[in-house]
Amino acid sequence: MTDRYDPPDCPLQIVHEDHEVLVVDKPHGLLSVPGKGEHLADCLLSRVQAAFPHALLVHRLDRDTSGVMVFALTPHAQRHLGLQFEKRQVRKTYVARVHGKVTEKSGTIDLPLIVDWPNRPRQKVDFQNGKAAVTEWRLLRANEQESRLRLYPKTGRSHQLRVHCLAIGHPILGDPFYSVGPARDHPRLMLHAESLRFRHPDGGRSMTFSVKTPF
Repeated sequence: MTDRYDPPDCPLQIVHEDHEVLVVDKPHGLLSVPGKGEHLADCLLSRVQAAFPHALLVHRLDRDTSGVMVFALTPHAQRHLGLQFEKRQVRKTYVARVHGKVTEKSGTIDLPLIVDWPNRPRQKVDFQNGKAAVTEWRLLRANEQESRLRLYPKTGRSHQLRVHCLAIGHPILGDPFYSVGPARDHPRLMLHAESLRFRHPDGGRSMTFSVKTPF
């Protein structure tokens, strides 16, 4: 981590609950799962399990990212949802505020990523050894200082959206790892998991859950 861990003291925000799945709104600044050491024990998983003891992890969001996360409430649901993530059948939508004026209306970023070992947990583009990473994006609005993008990751690599935005010259505002100068000087990482679409483990019906972008 680049700074002291000071997780937000806020109640659990439940978006949807049924017999198989629980959808919550993760606040920025809160780990998805515990880190190493007692000081990193507070996380969304432990808060969810305090209210729903049978809840099981399906996927993660970075500590500094806010937005929609789904948890399984049965082992069957965990397997079902896990396979959907693994097979890239889940549609994920993010909103980001990025540095500078994006001039094109939409695009696709196809750049393979690998961990930057000397600078962990940073990731980097590596055409030789990186794993495939693809992000589609659409411009929502822009001015001379910054732009708002809607991002559609087709893969789920660590820090994918952050590194891909940096690679096209528009780092996400407030990013403690990848932005510098004025772009970094923001109260939070301006990245939000806006919506998640998946098939319900009981019956396979397609469901979409959204949380309004807080910035």
